[in-house]
Amino acid sequence: MSELRARRADAERSRAAVLQAAIDLLAERPQASMRDLATAAGVARQTVYAHYPTREDLIAAVIGHISADLTSRVDRLDPEEGAPAEALGQWLDLLWDVLAKYPILHTDALNGAPELDPQRHVPITDRLTRLIERGQAVGEFDDRVPPPWLAAAVVGLIHVAAAEMAAGRISTTDARRAFRTSALHLCRADRG
Repeated sequence: MSELRARRADAERSRAAVLQAAIDLLAERPQASMRDLATAAGVARQTVYAHYPTREDLIAAVIGHISADLTSRVDRLDPEEGAPAEALGQWLDLLWDVLAKYPILHTDALNGAPELDPQRHVPITDRLTRLIERGQAVGEFDDRVPPPWLAAAVVGLIHVAAAEMAAGRISTTDARRAFRTSALHLCRADRG
């Protein structure tokens, strides 16, 4: 391996270590300093700033990383496969698994984060909307409201679950159950 490639590999490892430290440490201590993050990553503070010049840049990288992971998981789901209610259950489980994998999502560490590309959620909401459209077409889902609204409401429910857990008003177990039950109930055609 050439010296240049070795330096690039080292830089990539330190960048990844800082990012993972931010994901982990900010979940426990949302106000952790850049110095704290450097210590957790096992790098010098200057290394953190070399990769992420500001805290906002680091938070944006965390959000980008989590969004890419979620998108990759969603890419494995086919909204045209299976009974719509069962497929929706898989979506809800996927959303919850991402929330569980990244405890930073149910803290205030990302509050006030700079908005990244607003289009980053489009692959997720588009597929969920297609699933809801299919469910409405076969009579499994409520067709009195537009599919994009139902998709946005389902996504909104997971944000509510995260906020309630962060505030300590609900346990993780109860939040998961409430999220799943509420989302399925919201979409169901036989709600009366």
